[in-house]
Amino acid sequence: MYRGRRIGLVIPARNEERLVGPTLESVPEMVDEILVVNDGSKDRTGDVVSERAQLDPRIRLVAHEKNQGPGAAVISGYLEAARDQCDIVVVAGGDNQMPMDQMERLLDPLVEGQADYAKGNRFLEGGNVFEDMPLVRIVGNMMISALTKIASGYYKLVDVVDGFTAITRQAIERVDWKKAWKGYGYPMNFLILLNYHGFRVVDVPRRAIYLKGERQSQIRGVRYALRVSPMLMRGFFWRIFYKYCIRSFHPLFFFYCLGMLLVPAGLLHGTWLVWRQIAGLGVSGPQAILCALFLITGSQFLLFGMLFDMEESIGR
Repeated sequence: MYRGRRIGLVIPARNEERLVGPTLESVPEMVDEILVVNDGSKDRTGDVVSERAQLDPRIRLVAHEKNQGPGAAVISGYLEAARDQCDIVVVAGGDNQMPMDQMERLLDPLVEGQADYAKGNRFLEGGNVFEDMPLVRIVGNMMISALTKIASGYYKLVDVVDGFTAITRQAIERVDWKKAWKGYGYPMNFLILLNYHGFRVVDVPRRAIYLKGERQSQIRGVRYALRVSPMLMRGFFWRIFYKYCIRSFHPLFFFYCLGMLLVPAGLLHGTWLVWRQIAGLGVSGPQAILCALFLITGSQFLLFGMLFDMEESIGR
């Protein structure tokens, strides 16, 4: 128990036979239930967890016979913990690279009613992340964070790929997890779903842990950002349409639609004008003005759409 709340811990693990043991050893006593989701591991991850469960009755193994992805593993853990009446559910990886001793930082905003979902932010700590994280991963992290701000509507969040999180049971029970992304990139998709349902999300500083000789992350900088971009784009359109057109109405829906029509139209028209100039056909003043109007007006519509979306998410 922590401040009168029953705490569950979900640990998604795939092929973590070497690190899942130390991860379980580091779990603080405040955690009431530990759910290790073995996501189709090919090694002895399940056996190691079962052995640890004999020493710690809080540990329970949830097995996926086939690999379904880390997002699916987290969702399975969420649903099990909610059924077990855990008030708050924390997620930590099975690779022993998340600071269990800083778990209170995630729990306090939820216990105090300030947020429904808390996530770690390694950049707020101002410590070792800039020294130890490769530049290509920092750039990739910033790219993903920028895209996720627009897709999710949470413009104040950074380090969106961080998987050290906590969520209330009310949020777990309200979100339709069938719509969630099951693979890598799930933390960003979860933010889109949380914003759609109007939940409050907060960043909390946490220490970055790097284990010498161990793989550090599935994120590979810019390549990872490009891989998850289609998912973020689909999530953005889904959220804007259902939140601001179906569930309720807000003019920003039309701002985004007009902006997405006018900017591409301006770019195509401008490309055509450049071709005419190169071909020696000439470009008239009205044609150039029309192109500029498309680009300027479309950009303004997009910026106003982002502004209104940001205002709608204030306090979220």
